[in-house]
Amino acid sequence: MARADSDHFDRLEQFYDALPRPWARIEEIGSLVLFVREGEGWPYYARPRRGSPTPSAADLITCRARQRELGVPEAFEWVHETTPDLLAVARSAGLDVLLAPLLILDPQALVPDLPVPGATIRRLDPAAPGFALDLAASRAVARLAFAAPAYRSPLEVAEKTLVIDGAGPSERDAAADSAASDDAVGGIGRMLAGGDYETVVVESPEEGILATGTSQRVGDVAEIAGVATLPSARGRGYASQLTAVLARGLLARGAHLIFLTAGDDDVARLYTKVGFRRAGTACIAEPAALPL
Repeated sequence: MARADSDHFDRLEQFYDALPRPWARIEEIGSLVLFVREGEGWPYYARPRRGSPTPSAADLITCRARQRELGVPEAFEWVHETTPDLLAVARSAGLDVLLAPLLILDPQALVPDLPVPGATIRRLDPAAPGFALDLAASRAVARLAFAAPAYRSPLEVAEKTLVIDGAGPSERDAAADSAASDDAVGGIGRMLAGGDYETVVVESPEEGILATGTSQRVGDVAEIAGVATLPSARGRGYASQLTAVLARGLLARGAHLIFLTAGDDDVARLYTKVGFRRAGTACIAEPAALPL
């Protein structure tokens, strides 16, 4: 492993450990740290404790029991290059592991901000009167996008034939009706107002919010996450431009190491065109599905 990449992985471990701490309760289980979110919001995960040996199968089993007791997802995350032996241990403990490409931005290769066809890009402002509605629409876009794969078959992957006939603005609006509580909206607003978190959306005058993405920063390390496009609006370049806008904003605010995790190699190739390069593999584990 090159010295620069080793430094990157060390800094990523510091980021992953620090990011949830202001918003979570910490429980140490063997060589694992379980982050339990306090209050409403997206649940966190367990990951290897910094400076500890590779977690054992017993650590994972004990942690899963604790997660079930708390009513939170049995979710685990780690970087393969930092904790390589955990992959086999996790599989032996009954977990399915997604091997997700981890990419790091090359600032010199970042594409310029370009206009998006028929739409504009803007940041969500927690002080704006319409913030709660914007947040509900943004979250609905993400839920619908991640629930609908961009490709339905290996042939569509090979031919780069995007699925663009899925959920659209009416489905987004229906999903947004189940908006977060006032407490949750207030909590997210405080996160955005603090400056270390940012949500950016693509909005059409006729169709409303069509794509969304978020950045989160600790010191000079930042992650871009949750980039999603409403299925009916795919193929318009929204995800690429959102990512570039988020990256440029992070650079302007002093981030020196900007990374993201792609769902698969096809998605990773999209981000390499924006200015990111493959640096490693993020492991995301959950219980294996029971056979039918």
